[in-house]
Amino acid sequence: MKAYIKTFGCQMNVYDSARVMDTLAVLGYTETDIPEDADIIVINTCHIREKASEKLYSEVGRLMQIKKDRQAQKKDCLIIVIGCVVQAEKDELMHRAPGIDIALGPQNYHELPELLTQYARGHKRLLKASFPTESKFDKLPTIQSSSVQTYLAIQEGCDNFCTYCVVPYTRGAEYSRSWTEIKAEANALVRHGAKEIMLLGQNVNCWTDRDEKGRLVDLGDLVRELAKIEGLERLRYTTSYPSKMTQNLIDAHADTPKLMPYVHLPAQAGSDKTLKAMNRKYTVQGYEDIVERFRKARPDIAISSDFIVGFPGESEADFEETLALVKRINYASSFSFKFSARPGTPASLMKHQIKEDVKVERLERLQQLLFTQQRAFNDGCIGKTLDVLFTEKSEKHPNQYIGHSPYLQNVHVESKKNLLNTALPVQITEATLTSLTGKIS
Repeated sequence: MKAYIKTFGCQMNVYDSARVMDTLAVLGYTETDIPEDADIIVINTCHIREKASEKLYSEVGRLMQIKKDRQAQKKDCLIIVIGCVVQAEKDELMHRAPGIDIALGPQNYHELPELLTQYARGHKRLLKASFPTESKFDKLPTIQSSSVQTYLAIQEGCDNFCTYCVVPYTRGAEYSRSWTEIKAEANALVRHGAKEIMLLGQNVNCWTDRDEKGRLVDLGDLVRELAKIEGLERLRYTTSYPSKMTQNLIDAHADTPKLMPYVHLPAQAGSDKTLKAMNRKYTVQGYEDIVERFRKARPDIAISSDFIVGFPGESEADFEETLALVKRINYASSFSFKFSARPGTPASLMKHQIKEDVKVERLERLQQLLFTQQRAFNDGCIGKTLDVLFTEKSEKHPNQYIGHSPYLQNVHVESKKNLLNTALPVQITEATLTSLTGKIS
């Protein structure tokens, strides 16, 4: 039996998809990259922006034809949808996409084996989208496989309720996995070949627990503990909430060599008025102070960010403040988006919605500045020697390998030797906006 999984959205969804595949593997399924060959097709959905939600309905329509073709060959094919769209739009989803056989919210995918059993017994169009009292992590099977560069969810949910965001409604309240559980999963990932682990959470730096001695620990302590794992070469984490950043975590960037010199710190806007309307619990000055503390602890650290333009009530002066913040920080990279009103969020009902053409124009101006900074950061790497972890081989160029630098840039290298799953020093010789090129030192 074969299973095909397509994932939309964030790294947390990528992690969830991997755990769903672990669950299916225990049931006897192997993963395939060809949906036409699959007995089960899983779509893991994102609800952050409207475009992401609409992609789901388009995808289900395409997969329905695959299902019909298999049925003509007397083969069954289950279409299973999981993730945030299920949680947020379950009634509309089941109405608009009658081809879906099973739908599961992001806190329910551990119940997939039970629903598959119910389906086999004749129950059709099954839906489970709730916030159970027990943790899904307690019900999942042990790690079955790992890539050299992988994810580990340590925290989920959000209590911040930013006015534009659906996460508290789709992922639920803030929850931290246990110190012991995370260590066990990290060790299992390394045993299965992981050399770099990205720790994940909607607010990953809010993670906290008590260690074996009962001491209260935070993400900085966890990073130092995981760095002791033999065979693990790199650690990263995302996404951080600025006002929850602790000095202990900042200091870990200075005293833990395995923790990469890169931090994703979403600003969202450079205007205090806009930040307040977004219910972001920090000021522009507070954000800049955090960046300064990072750069003091680790001078070579790269800072990336997220920005939303065209938030309701954003004036031209507010937007100019965002541009000014970007110029002061000087980002290594960043993601930027037009405001997208998500149903059920306070921002969707706010007055003074910004016209689409204004949002488009502001996004273009912001991205031009951000891309200029990113290109300058990449150009600044030329002549340097960076450690690169190679994770894939180019399909177009037979002797080209692709890896990631400590700053998360793609690095291309020509080699007749197999570089996959190895970390090597690379002298950077060329740079573009999106990648670097180098040679083995």
